[in-house]
Amino acid sequence: MSGRHLAIEVIVPGRCAQYWHQVLLERLAAAGHAVAVVTDEVADPWPAWVNGTLGLERRLFRRRAQALASQIEPLVSGTRHVAPNLGVDLSGNASVQDVPTLALRCDGAYDVHVLPALVAAGRLPVLEVVLDGVNVVGRAWPMIDRREAVSLGVEDVLARAITLLVSAVETFAANRLNPHEDIATDQTEHQFLPAYLTCALPRLGREAWRRLRFRQAHWRVGYRFHDGPGVVDTGRLGTGWRVLMDAGDRFYADPFVFHWQGRVFLFVEDYPHAAGKAVISVVPFSASGVPQAARVILEEPHHLSYPQVFDWEGSIWMLPEASASGKLTLYRAEDFPDRWRAEAVLVEGEISDATLLAHGGRLWLFATDRDGFGSTSDTLVIFEAEALTGPWRPHRLNPILIDRRSARPGGAFVRDCVGRLLMPVQDGTLGYGGGLGLSELLALDSDTVQFSPPIPVLTDGDWPYPRIHTLNRSGPLEVIDGIVPIRRPLRENSAS
Repeated sequence: MSGRHLAIEVIVPGRCAQYWHQVLLERLAAAGHAVAVVTDEVADPWPAWVNGTLGLERRLFRRRAQALASQIEPLVSGTRHVAPNLGVDLSGNASVQDVPTLALRCDGAYDVHVLPALVAAGRLPVLEVVLDGVNVVGRAWPMIDRREAVSLGVEDVLARAITLLVSAVETFAANRLNPHEDIATDQTEHQFLPAYLTCALPRLGREAWRRLRFRQAHWRVGYRFHDGPGVVDTGRLGTGWRVLMDAGDRFYADPFVFHWQGRVFLFVEDYPHAAGKAVISVVPFSASGVPQAARVILEEPHHLSYPQVFDWEGSIWMLPEASASGKLTLYRAEDFPDRWRAEAVLVEGEISDATLLAHGGRLWLFATDRDGFGSTSDTLVIFEAEALTGPWRPHRLNPILIDRRSARPGGAFVRDCVGRLLMPVQDGTLGYGGGLGLSELLALDSDTVQFSPPIPVLTDGDWPYPRIHTLNRSGPLEVIDGIVPIRRPLRENSAS
């Protein structure tokens, strides 16, 4: 939260304001800042063929909500401040102002005109906020969820531009700005039309052909009983994995293990393809380590996944992801493992893969927050509380980071053989489910959060599906999941 409210002048293109500019103004005003708009009449609008192509794509993908890149009427908000505290330059000119000014940079360019061409060429842009044209004071690596569509990729990047700029303003207001080291970015220039014709259209065609032949997503869970050092200790999958098989009309993912009364229970996201949403199921293991039939133990009107099960103060709890409901709900076991009761709503919002940690005499939740627009996988937030049922308060440094490579948790915290506290994190560089890393928690309290850069988990060994996104272990039972190419049934293709 900010230490003070500011008088902010936001410089916007006068002839080519976009919807994301309006959203940013609304977010800054909602945070309590006095916002005035100053128009820059020099900036040119995006070329008509760019806007037309993006609009055509959105119709093709049936996106009815207003696009962040859509052009809107010129913005007018209040009168120019006599003595502003801060400027925010969205014009692309990065001109020198009389007051401290933040400007947005996209892969080194002070102009988001470059964004459609970068996304069309298959680039994953880096966003930066630069203070007075000199110091980089904020940086983001946005996730692009749907890389086959340029319009959707542009949406994801602009969404995180809003998040990054709001965070930079709040950090400035709290006097916490710290310059970042410069990083090298690819300075190759791309033109939209050639990039779209040579890169984006073939990519879109390949994806359309893949979806005709294969299901959009199908995951499988792997398990092994292993007494020695595991994946967290070695940094590689290794051997001994077995597949928890499914019938093909559903998949299992997001495995979590829980031991109770000498028995082993595996909790999974259970996704019947025909239903279009998942339930939570349990797979009991026999005494000899054989998985039994899965059975549904929790179903809601919305999608459920990531069933983190744990014991706390004499009860057994589950904290599944339910971002589609707009809230994070805690469940208590009434008759383990089959009956669960909603106990409390911990956090409001599109919170994904919330992962619990008891540390330093407090409870912490690590999760990603969609922040209204864009991807669900690139913006890490943390909440803290004294009691499990709350109240839960956002960490003052939220968002902790915006990074497709390390923001989204991929399993429960675990200590390795040398005592490091590690969190599995999803790496979205290759897309959702592209891989896992292990990031060490170096410092955590109400004022500080520090992680090490993630070390990628090597997928060598006998697990056949290297695109993994969850890792957990309880005792000798270690579990992972991986995405699998499954052909569509012929009747499904004919129906579509």
